[in-house]
Amino acid sequence: MDWVNISFWFFSIVAGISAASVISVRNPVYAVLCLILTFFSVACVWLLVGAEFLGVTLVLVYVGAVMVLFLFVVMMLDIDTSDLREGWVRYLPLGLVVAVVMLVQMLILIGVKARSAAPFPVDNAAAIAADTSNITWLARSLFTEYLLPFEFAAVILTVAVVAAVMLTLRRRPGLKKQDPTEQTMVKAKDRLRMVKMTAEKPVVQVDVKNSGGEEAKP
Repeated sequence: MDWVNISFWFFSIVAGISAASVISVRNPVYAVLCLILTFFSVACVWLLVGAEFLGVTLVLVYVGAVMVLFLFVVMMLDIDTSDLREGWVRYLPLGLVVAVVMLVQMLILIGVKARSAAPFPVDNAAAIAADTSNITWLARSLFTEYLLPFEFAAVILTVAVVAAVMLTLRRRPGLKKQDPTEQTMVKAKDRLRMVKMTAEKPVVQVDVKNSGGEEAKP
């Protein structure tokens, strides 16, 4: 029995089902949990074929940034977060399912790696052919042969960040805001105003007590 192919198909099916659930469920919390499972399943596939750096990077970067993505969704859709906090118990079953599936995937991955004494047929094939490490080969290929697609991906991600900020920037009445253009165009005479006032001598009234106990006012 080829455990490598079975594990690959298992990880791929879980990733496909969870990815479809991300765009099909209506609850944003469920979508985030399914997205975590999708990223983790894809990372298991990469670890299975020998791309350890890509798998670990996917877990650390994307799974770690899921909560930031969730915050963007909340800001763009104006979701009432108080309702989400009050009913957090109903999200527990799906969270447990996702955690159990991730644990099973880790155990399967560890078991397959332990059973295979020899490297997989696709395990670091390009790096072994180049007689270098996996990370060195990946960096060399990414910034030489695939430099143009890498730059395109960076531009697309930058445009996506700007678009997300513009979607969340809404003009609400009664909201205090700053205008950097007006702040930089202001002049010194607009910030400082000299006021000329006539000086008046204040009148001070002093009560003086004489020796007889009577009060006298000068």
